[in-house]
Amino acid sequence: MQAREKKKSQSFWEMVRTVGWAVVIALGIRTFAFEPFNIPSGSMIPTLLVGDYLFVSKLSYGYSRYSLPFGFPLIPGRVFGSEPKRGDVVVFKKPTENEIDYIKRLIGLPGDKIQVQQGRLYINGEPVKRQRVADFTYTDRMGRVVPARQFRETLPNGSSHLILEFSDQAPFDNTPVFAVPAGHYFMMGDNRDNSVDSRAADVGFVPYQNLVGRADILFFSTDGSAALWEVWRWPLAIRFSRLFQGIE
Repeated sequence: MQAREKKKSQSFWEMVRTVGWAVVIALGIRTFAFEPFNIPSGSMIPTLLVGDYLFVSKLSYGYSRYSLPFGFPLIPGRVFGSEPKRGDVVVFKKPTENEIDYIKRLIGLPGDKIQVQQGRLYINGEPVKRQRVADFTYTDRMGRVVPARQFRETLPNGSSHLILEFSDQAPFDNTPVFAVPAGHYFMMGDNRDNSVDSRAADVGFVPYQNLVGRADILFFSTDGSAALWEVWRWPLAIRFSRLFQGIE
C-alpha cells in the first residue's frame, strides 16, 4: 500500500510540475513574443473587423513595463527597443488610462505636424495621397447594413492601406495642427469618422513607453452570430477568408 501511495504522490507532483512549466512557458511567450488580442470595436474597419483575433508581436518594438502582465513597473523605460514605422498597426496602452488597450495605425512620428482638413490627412503640410475605391459595406451592431466611402491611402514612406470616410464634416474631420513631441506618436483609426484616437484630447500623443506591440497576424475571425456553445452554427459564423492573414 505504501508503494502504491508513493507512486500516486509522485504522479501528482509530476502533473503539477508539468502544468507549472506549461504556465511559465505560456506566460513567457505572451510576455516576450506574441500576445493574442481581439477586436471589440469598429474603429479599424475595414482593416480589422469586430470579432477578429490577432497575434501582436512584442518583439517588434522591444519591452517596457506594459509588456508585463498587469503593467508591473519592473522595466525602466524600454529595453531592446526599435522604432516603429509609419503605417504600422499598433497596440498601445491609452495614455490617460494605462490599463486600457487601444489598437490604431501609426500616422505621425516625433517631430511631424499632423492635421486633418475636410477629411483629408495632411502630414507636414502636404496632403497624403488617397484614391477612391469601391465602397465598403458592413453590418453594424444594430444589424443595419452600412455603406461607406472607401479610399486607399498611401503614407509618405509608401505604406498603403484602406480607410473609410463617411463624411468630410465629422467632428474630427477639421482639426488644428498637432505637433508630435519627441518620444511620442500620433495614432489614427482607419475608420476615420468612427475612431477615438490621437485627435481626441482623451487619447492624445502616445508615449514610446506605452507601445505594446505591432499587430502582425489575423489568426481567427467570427461575425458573432454563433455563441460559444452553438457548435453547429460555427461554420456559418467563422469568416474563413480572414483566417491567418497578414495585417496591412
